[in-house]
Amino acid sequence: MNTAEPAAAEAALLACCGSRAWARRLVAHRPYPDLDALLAASDEAAYDLRPADLSEALACEPLEPRVPRQGTYSAAHTALSAADAAYESRFGHVFVICLDGVAQGEALDHLLAGIRARLGNDPEEERVLAAEELRKLARGRLTRLVHELNSPYVPV
Repeated sequence: MNTAEPAAAEAALLACCGSRAWARRLVAHRPYPDLDALLAASDEAAYDLRPADLSEALACEPLEPRVPRQGTYSAAHTALSAADAAYESRFGHVFVICLDGVAQGEALDHLLAGIRARLGNDPEEERVLAAEELRKLARGRLTRLVHELNSPYVPV
């Protein structure tokens, strides 16, 4: 990550968080001595996202949550689709939640509980929660990216 060309580093970072301002800020502050420093910079950049940057990042999130699709969960997936549609109609963006650390077999239940709980939020409160979930997602994605690129992370 530290030695990649700026455009390549930005493209890789955009896969972690869809805000160009966030990605450019992380690229501009390289090199990072270690993963913890990169994650701290990511958090800081995420906290500083303007409303337009947050909207851009939310627009880049997948429409379909990444949860296992098993035959036994077909009713739950139908419920999730309905809840997703209600959420997007109410808030104007896709539902985001970080499922890092949630067991695969519990992901769908956790996702459904989260979306149902957050449907009652007012739009401003939900925007704050969505921003926090994006920050958590970016941390997990960055960690996986660094491990894929440099296992182990080697500062340059």
